[in-house]
Amino acid sequence: MRTTRRPAANTKVNYEFHADLPESPLIHLPKWLFVAHDGGMSTRERPTPSGLDDVSRAIIEQLQQDGRRPYSAIGRAVGLSEAAVRQRVQRLIDLGVMQVVAVTDPMQVGFPRAAMIGIRVTGDLVRAADEIERFPEVDYLVITAGSYDLLAEVVCEDDEHLLETLNNKIRSVAGVSHTETFIYLQLRKQIYTWGTR
Repeated sequence: MRTTRRPAANTKVNYEFHADLPESPLIHLPKWLFVAHDGGMSTRERPTPSGLDDVSRAIIEQLQQDGRRPYSAIGRAVGLSEAAVRQRVQRLIDLGVMQVVAVTDPMQVGFPRAAMIGIRVTGDLVRAADEIERFPEVDYLVITAGSYDLLAEVVCEDDEHLLETLNNKIRSVAGVSHTETFIYLQLRKQIYTWGTR
């Protein structure tokens, strides 16, 4: 059961109408939200710069440690019921804040040729990125500053598949002027437990 903290009788209460705010992409609050506050907010309820409250951040950190952790165990750790955790997790997934997936070593599941490809683009960088991200071989794509405009991680079945991906897909994208391929020889570290801010 959720309780609302009432201000003390001698506390000045400020009311704010937030009609001018867009809906938040991380916390689904309607833009017409009418907020009453007395200048204080518990740390547990205060949104962080990322827009997540402490409870949502704690749930994410629990799942980063073990994506199969039961909601009941997460609930005990963060002080919520199992149903409340389930609802929060679903909301975080629906909003695109997180995914819960099995992370594999591609080299051990039929994709022995993995590589990072540095890509230089002339012209519309976003348009090139939009096209490259559609290729099924690309599992990670970032726009960067530095020597390359894009870094794309690809997973392929063999060298021929990698050559086809480079030549027939990535290099055929309008604006791609140069690529450099860094073939992975061995996966040494891959973690997702960096927490939240």
